[in-house]
Amino acid sequence: MDYPDFLQRLHEGISEPSGSGRNKQIITFDKPHQYRECLSYLRKLKPELVGLRQVQPARLIRALIAPLSGGDRLGKYHNGVTVEEDTRMKVHAETAHIPKAEKNLSMPWGVKQVRAYKAWPSSTGHRVRIGVIDTGADFQHPDLRHSLARGINLLNRTMLPYDDNGHGTHIAGTIAASNYDEGMVGVAPRALIHPVKAFDHNGAAYVSDIILGIDWCVLNRVDIINMSFGMKSRSKALLDMVNKAYHNGIVIVASSGNEGKRRSIDYPARYSQTISVGATDKYRRIAPFSNRGQFVDVYAPGEKITSSWIHGKHHEMSGTSMATSHVTGSIALLLSLRPELGPGEIKALLKRTATPLRLRKSAGRSSISTKLGEVDAFRLMQEGTK
Repeated sequence: MDYPDFLQRLHEGISEPSGSGRNKQIITFDKPHQYRECLSYLRKLKPELVGLRQVQPARLIRALIAPLSGGDRLGKYHNGVTVEEDTRMKVHAETAHIPKAEKNLSMPWGVKQVRAYKAWPSSTGHRVRIGVIDTGADFQHPDLRHSLARGINLLNRTMLPYDDNGHGTHIAGTIAASNYDEGMVGVAPRALIHPVKAFDHNGAAYVSDIILGIDWCVLNRVDIINMSFGMKSRSKALLDMVNKAYHNGIVIVASSGNEGKRRSIDYPARYSQTISVGATDKYRRIAPFSNRGQFVDVYAPGEKITSSWIHGKHHEMSGTSMATSHVTGSIALLLSLRPELGPGEIKALLKRTATPLRLRKSAGRSSISTKLGEVDAFRLMQEGTK
């Protein structure tokens, strides 16, 4: 298939009426002029389609996200153009539970375990900007009154990124809650959360929404991106966008997954440009559900974590999602004092300053690992500011 034929087929696929056979494709152009030509071509023929939910450009990686009938109609064209199916992914958390008591939450055990409170006399993460790509956030929650900044709702751009699931609010609370008196406090209570709503009320999203979410974070110059979700398959377009963020100096923190695998973790955490996070329990042991192994960079509290929830409440959740938010908050404490540090430097510091983990053995015994570690926010800040 030559390029003019590709353009024609693309136009025909988008132009057909929606139906049960319609799905989204991510079309990435290696050559800048092809991306510009394609976008111009579609805008000329169908201007009402471009920029809406029908056809969305991801400028940073020269990609178009388009709903097409018959997904394989473009699959054989490879002359500088990659076409991939827009797959689904889920947040990395297990069922939420209401804690037995919501009074005197103050500092959850995970925030204590990473020793964030010891760093607060020097840094509270003041003004560090964090893009949380998730289900949104509860803008009325007392814990987050001073922690939420402008974000975006990728599912409905006319609305604020309100949380209709709870997961995003839980993540935001662990990172930056600041309700010392009646609620809870997070790892970096003066950091700013920019909620990027890419996930629906079921905690599911398309890869394309993650791509557009990272695109928004880069263009709005956040310092850290928190990604508490994953999928099993790789995506070239997602990797391209992660690369763009990385080379723009943005630290990307991603959860490893909850299948208890020993040699594999989910994407995007598996990409080397991210900081991949596994989960631990109160005894600094790897949580049974956590993926682990050579691709995990650092671990953090992720079992039975109480944090903020929608409708002003608090819930307990477990998952590598929860672990990731502890690492994001810890990095915010450091970046507040050392904003010039790059993603690679921060990853190296996290590994070097981590607290050794306890490894489960038979007959109830355990040993200390010299290679695996849990994030230590206080030591990270100490070493990072020397």
